[in-house]
Amino acid sequence: MNRNIADVRRDYEGGLLEEAAMPDDPFTLFDQWFEAALESDGQDANAMTLATADSQGRPHARVVLLKGVDAQGLTFYTNYHSHKGSELANVPFAAATFWWPGLSRQVRVEGAVEQVAPEESDAYFQSRPRGSQLGAWIATQSVVIPDRKWIEERQVRFEHAYDGQTIPRPIHWGGYRIKPDMIEFWQGQPSRLHDRIRFERQDDGPWSRFRLAP
Repeated sequence: MNRNIADVRRDYEGGLLEEAAMPDDPFTLFDQWFEAALESDGQDANAMTLATADSQGRPHARVVLLKGVDAQGLTFYTNYHSHKGSELANVPFAAATFWWPGLSRQVRVEGAVEQVAPEESDAYFQSRPRGSQLGAWIATQSVVIPDRKWIEERQVRFEHAYDGQTIPRPIHWGGYRIKPDMIEFWQGQPSRLHDRIRFERQDDGPWSRFRLAP
């Protein structure tokens, strides 16, 4: 690599985070920030880096898509037999990070994880494009495969099997909900003097709010 990575940098600018103007519920603020991110970052606004840990305590991270948010938590969907599914079965906690460069904003979330109700997964699965529905059957996520042809052959087989039919949700595919006990909002500022406001709560009680040093 010819370029000096140490020289790659940008300055950040954004409105100040003032505690007096912030809602008491972090989900209210998240909704406001997410709506702004949809305007600034478009279809990438719901991309979040999901971090899980295996039984040896080794962390693993990947980008998934947020597909629902309410007072209960943040919902995403995946194969239950994937690496992240196996990790969550052993260590049912996760962290997620949103990065919205158009706004110089980041949100960090941490908490316990649970599977959503089957009915909720069914409803979301039926809302997906047909190709994505077939994809949940075609790809046994995270397993080693011999080549691309293996996927293409399975695609033909499943397209034929469900031709003209409603595609059911595979029992190995569905949703997870992160139930946050920590949500941190980061607003980039010049000279790296960023604003960081953290919300924490214990045992589903009221949220506490703190300002952290950059």
